[in-house]
Amino acid sequence: MTIGLIGGTALEQLNLQQQQLLEVDTPWGTPSCPLVTGWLAGAQVVYINRHGEQHSIPPHRVNYRANIHALHQQGVDAIVALNAVGGISMEMTPGSLVLPHQLIDYSWGRDHSFSDGDGMPLQHVDFTDPYDQGLRARLLRVATAVALALIDGAVHGVVQGPRLETASEVLRLEKDGCDIVGMTGMPEAGLARELGIPYASIGLVVNPAAGKSDRLITLDEIGAVMKAAQPRLLALIAALCADMAA
Repeated sequence: MTIGLIGGTALEQLNLQQQQLLEVDTPWGTPSCPLVTGWLAGAQVVYINRHGEQHSIPPHRVNYRANIHALHQQGVDAIVALNAVGGISMEMTPGSLVLPHQLIDYSWGRDHSFSDGDGMPLQHVDFTDPYDQGLRARLLRVATAVALALIDGAVHGVVQGPRLETASEVLRLEKDGCDIVGMTGMPEAGLARELGIPYASIGLVVNPAAGKSDRLITLDEIGAVMKAAQPRLLALIAALCADMAA
C-alpha cells in the first residue's frame, strides 16, 4: 500500500529511504511544494508539506485541491494528515497526540470542492464521519502495539488563521463542542472524501487554546513542545507504515 502523508507545522519534513523529489502539476494548479517519495518501515510513502518548503504559505492560501489531487495522482491508498492544534478540552494538554473523530469547519473563502463547475461532475458526498473509521482503527491499534498514548476521539474545530484565536472565540468553540482547534484540517478532509481516499488526522496539541491558561501563547513554547513530541509522532507514523506494509 502507498501512504500519503501531509505535514506542516506539526512535522516539517520526513526522511525516507530511497528518497526522491517529484515535481508534479494537477488540473487544480501546482501543489505547495514538490512531493517527497520513498520508503518507511517497508511501506511506500508520498509526503507533502502543505505550507511549502519554506513554511511560507499561510493556512488560508494553501492550494488544498492541488495537494490532495497530487497525492491522488500518485495512487495513494490512504492519507494521514498531521496537524498542530490548540487544546480546548481539559485532557488536551500540550504534547498530547490526538485522533479526532469529528470536525466543525469555521474556515471561509477556501476552494473546498472539486465540484466547481466548468464541466466537473457535481458530487454530494456523505460526510457524516469526516475521518475514515478503518484508518482510525488502524492508527489506534498500532499506537497500542508500540505503547504510544493516542487520545481516541476529539472534535476538531477548523478556523481561518493565520492569527491565533481570541479567548472569546475559543469559548464559542468550546460551547459548540470542539476539543481542539487548528487551521488546516479543512478542506483537506472533504476533498479526500470526494476522491474516495481514506483520510485521518493526527493532532499534536502544541499549546492550550486562548483563555485556557493564565500564560500568553509564545512561539518559543510551541516550538519546544513540537521538538519534544517529534520522536513519538515519528514512531507512530513508522508503526503505521510497518502495519500497512505487512
